[in-house]
Amino acid sequence: MKNQTHALPKRRWRDALLLNEDLNFLLTNRIPRRWATQAMGWWSGIRSPWLTRASIALWRLFTDLDLSEAKHSKFHSLRECFIRELKPGARPIADGPEWLTSPCDALVGACGPIAQGLVLQAKGMPYTLSELLGSAADAVEFEGGQFVTLRLTSAMYHRLHAPDAGRIEQVRYISGDTWNVNPIALARIERLFCRNERAVMRLRLHDGPQLLMVPVAAILVASLRLHCLGDEPYPRRRGACETPCAAQVQRGEELGWFEHGSTVVMLLPPGFELLSGEGQTLRMGQALVRRLPVIRAS
Repeated sequence: MKNQTHALPKRRWRDALLLNEDLNFLLTNRIPRRWATQAMGWWSGIRSPWLTRASIALWRLFTDLDLSEAKHSKFHSLRECFIRELKPGARPIADGPEWLTSPCDALVGACGPIAQGLVLQAKGMPYTLSELLGSAADAVEFEGGQFVTLRLTSAMYHRLHAPDAGRIEQVRYISGDTWNVNPIALARIERLFCRNERAVMRLRLHDGPQLLMVPVAAILVASLRLHCLGDEPYPRRRGACETPCAAQVQRGEELGWFEHGSTVVMLLPPGFELLSGEGQTLRMGQALVRRLPVIRAS
């Protein structure tokens, strides 16, 4: 009871700060975003036990960080804590051929049908798939399908996993900004996901259909690591850069990570149904999508 009493004042001032939209937007966007992101990358990579402990303690002032599921209890740098692995069995993978599972821990943001090449980042804030993907042809493939926005908060498990067995055929990196991707920014900045740095991952499922996963960078969040590309940071270049690959993956297999968390936009062709709605909290491996039965003409 004593610990809960002490936690209440911290939560009150923290929540008041985070819920003040003008202040939140000012502190997380009206600063040199790229410089701040590079500085965080440098800071989080410093290997120092005492600095790591102090950074994690500061981090806990602003989030409900829970490390009880982490595979390791000690970290040599803040980055190691951000991209921590979990204990075996901490994320059971939903079984059954009809499911696609959530690729990450996340809060479900905007989701729904893809119509006339448009999807939503927030209510009244549409953007075009062709701009997000850097390809009009790719956008056409998903007309009539579904999209779901998966937002990772800073305290969540940050690794990305395959929603089903298949083959990663291509990764397209698109350079961009690092606007915050929290709901406050999404309601104010038009086409935000299309402005930020991102990668478009094409996954062809084992039974034929293909889906796209688009990890989107944010302020303090940029270094993309994908195992199919050799675990090196994706080279930042202006414009778009496509890399073909043929990496076989199994459902639940780790694909990589965006350091510090961020957002993943998942695009599904027709023939799939979302099982989760806006505001729901997901855990990696949870059933997220159901294959619709194929109706054959008699």
